[in-house]
Formats: sequence, structure tokens, C-alpha cells
Amino acid sequence: MSLSYKRILLKLSGESLMGDQGFGIDPKMVNSYANQIKNLQERGVEVAIVIGGGNIYRGLNAVESGMERVQGDYMGMLATCINGMALQSACEALGVYTRLISAIDMKQIAEPYIRRKATRHLEKGRVVIFCAGTGSPYFTTDSAAALRANEIDADVILKGTRVDGIYSADPEKDPNAIKFDAIPFHKVISLGLAVMDMTAFTMCQENNLPIVVFDINDPSNLGKIIDGEHVGTLVCNEEHMEDYKTRTSGV
Repeated sequence: MSLSYKRILLKLSGESLMGDQGFGIDPKMVNSYANQIKNLQERGVEVAIVIGGGNIYRGLNAVESGMERVQGDYMGMLATCINGMALQSACEALGVYTRLISAIDMKQIAEPYIRRKATRHLEKGRVVIFCAGTGSPYFTTDSAAALRANEIDADVILKGTRVDGIYSADPEKDPNAIKFDAIPFHKVISLGLAVMDMTAFTMCQENNLPIVVFDINDPSNLGKIIDGEHVGTLVCNEEHMEDYKTRTSGV
């Protein structure tokens, strides 16, 4: 079966690594994601990952405690490196070659970010894990995902969440919330739907980079997306909607 996407950027939140815990890293979740990533790599998909750090530390929370925002953001970046190291270990335990690439120089544990080198790793079939966000404060890991995806010419951003797509309201709070199968960027903005932060979202809109929001906790979803099945919600520019719809069935 042909692949709908050859090169993807998978955005994982730090919270997704917690599992049922209230804090930290649940080994079962990390191993589950590593197995899903291995399955994609074995099928010839070039996989890049941006991982958050909210399970360990949030820079914005530091502001509430009186800490300087910049200092808090850098602490959050270091948290993403811890998560990246955990995911790298889980992948390599399964025989998946990976490269951990940091936007902050820490040569003992990660390579520095060099765009051409990261792209070459992908071409050689290595899984690339980007950590430390963009390397600058005031930017979220959503922004890092949008930036890296555009830099490496990814076909799509796959944003794993706890829900199975984008809804008109929070489905965990509003039982009448309506799910969108596909929605253009401008409509997401006009409706005020929370998909990514506005910096990341605008970057994807301006560069015609589609986003698929899906339930990461269903281990079959990543494979279905690559196979061209419709999963979650597709977000793209309206003029390209029909092109991307042809990649999937049931949209």
C-alpha cells in the first residue's frame, strides 16, 4: 500500500507521556509510542518528532510563582530534553536508530540543530527527535513543531492529543460538541478553536503545511493515517482542501 505521507513531524505533548500519573514519565506510554514509531519507520516513513515538557515543568507556571518568564521557559526547554532522552532510549531498545537534536547546545547528550544534517538523518532512515523547543524563550513547543516541520520539508504535522480531533467545543465538557472531519485554517481562527498557539498556526497557514489532529492513545491511528484512512481532523488552507482530501478516505 502506498504511503499518504512520506515525511512526517509528530508532535507529542509532555502530558502524553504521563499516562495515568499526575507527573513525570510513565514507561508504558513511552514504550507504546516507541512501538508506534518503529512501525512507521519499518514502513519507510521518515519520522521527526517534537516533544513537549509539560509533564515535568511549564515555563508559564513559573510566572505565577513569581519567577522570571525567560528563566521559566529555559527550564521548560530542559524538561523537553529529559523527555527526548526517554523516548530515544525506548526507541533504541527496539532497534530503531535515532538522533536526539537539541536547540540548546548540550553536546554530551544531543547533537546541535543543523537543518541539513537533520534532513540527512531522515533520508538515512533515522528517527529524529527535536528537543529544547526553538532554543528561545516565549515560544512554545507547538511553535518549534511548526518551525522544524517547515525547515525539514515535512509533508504534514501529526499532532497527537487526548481527543480524536477538533470539536466546536471541549468534548470533555460539552456533550453537544460537534467534531470537524476537515476544517480550513481561517475557520479555526474565526471560531477561536484551540489547535496550536497562534504563532505556530500562522506559520503552517502561510506555508501551506497541513495539520492532522488525532487521538495518540489509540495505537492504530498513526498507521491508519499513513495508509490514507481518515483519522481525526485535517486542517489546511481552503484552496488545498480537495488535494489533501484525496489522500484520505471518508473525509
